[in-house]
Amino acid sequence: MEEVKLWRDKRERDMYDSFADLYAIIKTTEKLEKAYVRDLVSSSEYEAECLKLIAQFRTLHSALRGTVPSLERFADAYRLDAPAAINRLLVSGVPATVEHRAAALSSGGGPSASAAAVAECVQHFITAMDSVKLNMIAVDQVHPLLSDLSTSLAKLGNGLLPSDFEGRTKVRDWLARLAKMGASDELTEQQARQLHFDLESSYNAFMAALPNSGS
Repeated sequence: MEEVKLWRDKRERDMYDSFADLYAIIKTTEKLEKAYVRDLVSSSEYEAECLKLIAQFRTLHSALRGTVPSLERFADAYRLDAPAAINRLLVSGVPATVEHRAAALSSGGGPSASAAAVAECVQHFITAMDSVKLNMIAVDQVHPLLSDLSTSLAKLGNGLLPSDFEGRTKVRDWLARLAKMGASDELTEQQARQLHFDLESSYNAFMAALPNSGS
């Protein structure tokens, strides 16, 4: 019997490998969501793993945008019953723990903050960090991402973050630095590493500022 190959060349093989990775991310996220609902994992363990899966999904989904325009169609084509995962990865974009803390904040002690604004900040942080990791370091690639992040941080006002929150200052400093460069200029390796470090430290400080909602 003649062997049937799914691919004709390396490009097609890489595409199917990426499909397999996407399938695995969706399945893992679905199982993680169910484990969290059933209290089989702690909130901290869930959040760390969920953030990792969301970041992996964003990176892969961006690379497959031309071949996988619809995640729902992908799930149907490969008989994936994963409504919780699709909601978490595609609709929400942040862990349930972040949503809960943001909701508690908006209803309890930060009138200028909202769950939507917190979720938006998390999404922009993750997108910016992923882009730098993927070596998207031209000014016209980096500037819009930092601008979106700066805008989303501004929406929170001082209800959640203090007026001197270091993350805001770092993002503004980077925007000012990029404004002096040409659109096609690229960050050096050292600048890219520093930017990623600044984004990561600001993101960690941002997450630490959110009130805890449980164990």
